[in-house]
Amino acid sequence: MQRVRILGVPMDLGAGRRGVDMGPSALRLARLAPALRELSHEVVDLGNVDVPLAETSEHLPSAAGPHHADAIAATCRATFARLRELPAEEFVIALGGDHSVSMGTVPGLNLGRATGLVWVDAHADINTPATSPSGNVHGMPIAHLIGLGDERLTSIWGGGRVVEPEHIVYIGLRSVDPAERELIRESGALAFSMKEVDQRGIAYVVAAALERLAGLERVHVSFDADALDPSLAPGVGTPVPGGLTYREAHLLMELLADSKRVTSLDLVEVNPILDRANETAGTLVELTASLLGKRIL
Repeated sequence: MQRVRILGVPMDLGAGRRGVDMGPSALRLARLAPALRELSHEVVDLGNVDVPLAETSEHLPSAAGPHHADAIAATCRATFARLRELPAEEFVIALGGDHSVSMGTVPGLNLGRATGLVWVDAHADINTPATSPSGNVHGMPIAHLIGLGDERLTSIWGGGRVVEPEHIVYIGLRSVDPAERELIRESGALAFSMKEVDQRGIAYVVAAALERLAGLERVHVSFDADALDPSLAPGVGTPVPGGLTYREAHLLMELLADSKRVTSLDLVEVNPILDRANETAGTLVELTASLLGKRIL
């Protein structure tokens, strides 16, 4: 049994399409907490972080720089503060929201601790404000977590790196901008695209990821719903064909669970407006159960 804490961050300010602010509600509606209680975990839902409305005039996208940077920084700072209050031994699940929420969750749970970051995503999310084609911050969290980018965002946790680049492992990449490709190579992060998943299998990829992160105090998994194939996860704003299959995703979570290394989890980019009968949220709840001990036999 683990003590599990759930915190919602209903923010869509970092995304190019509206709707992921309803992600925490969708995941709760899909019975996230009951599914984990059925596995004998003690689960407490801490509610949601307050998030500014995008419609408020002072938070409209600016012509230059990251869109909604001030409002995103304020939200992530509040998330950071909430999570710093929690005991380190509790397993925390953060519900997004777009992937920029990770600039609050990853430092909030891991700052000052030797941490590995497993980024399960179709996208690399390592653009800087200077390289981003869109200006949308959900494509920039990794860059800021390694200390690159807009000072308003790196100041969320006081500046500097939250995670060392060589302690970042990508799984499931299939849409990477040219500047991101170069930065990944320069950074020393370990990146597995869907090509490697197809060629070598998800079991090899997870084993290599855990080997890279061996000896670290904590492992944080940040799971973007668009890592899954769109046939399984239609409720995302940036779908990319050829994603993880149902069994690949479950085996990923099962093997991470077997390692007993994972200490926290983000579930992000669920957009109920684009979904079919809450299918995407339901799939993420099933995957979370696998990460927290549910087995076939």
